[in-house]
Amino acid sequence: MKNNYFFLLLTTLVGFSFNALAGPGGPGHDHGESQTQFQGSNAPKRFADGSVYLPKLGQRQLGIRTTVTQLGEFPRSIELSGKIIHNPNYGGKVQAMIAGRITPPTKGFPIPGQYVKQGELLAYITPEIGPAHSRSLAESRLKRLQALSDTVPRKVLEEAQAAVANEELRAPVSGMVATTGVVSGQVIEARQLIFEIVNPNKFMVEAVAYDPTLIDDIQSANLSIGDQVIPLKLQGAAKRLREQALPITFLADDEGLSKLAIGQVVRVYVQTNKALRGYRVPTSAIVRDGSNQSVIWFKEGPQLFRSIVVNPEPLDGSHSLVQDLHENDRVVSKSASLLNQIR
Repeated sequence: MKNNYFFLLLTTLVGFSFNALAGPGGPGHDHGESQTQFQGSNAPKRFADGSVYLPKLGQRQLGIRTTVTQLGEFPRSIELSGKIIHNPNYGGKVQAMIAGRITPPTKGFPIPGQYVKQGELLAYITPEIGPAHSRSLAESRLKRLQALSDTVPRKVLEEAQAAVANEELRAPVSGMVATTGVVSGQVIEARQLIFEIVNPNKFMVEAVAYDPTLIDDIQSANLSIGDQVIPLKLQGAAKRLREQALPITFLADDEGLSKLAIGQVVRVYVQTNKALRGYRVPTSAIVRDGSNQSVIWFKEGPQLFRSIVVNPEPLDGSHSLVQDLHENDRVVSKSASLLNQIR
């Protein structure tokens, strides 16, 4: 009887040991494989319908930010190509009146970016005159006339003195030296541009429009530098076409244009009197998909994003107007290009 009881107890213990080894934590099950699948399900991925699954941790790492859309009416905007020009009332050019060799004043030539005052001496030009551009002949003539100063008319003597005198180049206005490319001893031609002086706080914008009637329909205008939007004030338009385009001049309300340079190409956005209805979204939210179509990503769920094809219209350089959204959609406004690359 004892032997049968002992055999039954031993069989029970062996059975429990086998079940423990073959249980969820034992080597007989694929617990490790299940854990791998769980980790893989948390990785960012794109589904067959084009939507993207991105966990909260991935959203923080990519810097995903969203903004809520609102329906409204906004003025229709037109994008124009423009460039930075100097204000003729706050700038000037220094040109040589005679041909000769240029020499610096006592403190040297002004360098680009240096501020000068109106009337400040910038350079000298020593004229090369006489036969074969011989200055010595002119100096010899002046000496002879000075020796005969009692019998020579004063006008002739002054002309001889002026012929050998150095021309002084002075700043016509106060401002910053924008261009220079001269060295001491360089030969300068008459009417050659030597220095250009500008006031960076008074820069202007010149845009070109291929529709001459646009000037009568402009309500406001602006340009964007990075995330900064600079409002512009319309000054007027020329009544003469240039290469079949109408030049339009704008002036900035503040000193925002001082960061730019003369001749720099910019994009000018003019708002017309015609209003459009739609959703205003940041331009950074618009990206290109694999078919080179403009798409916007919006947040469909806490960790689910979906894209929609849109036809954006520019508003002010930093925002665009789209039609195919809904009220209170959470549009991805930052790092949309990184979200768009998830496969």
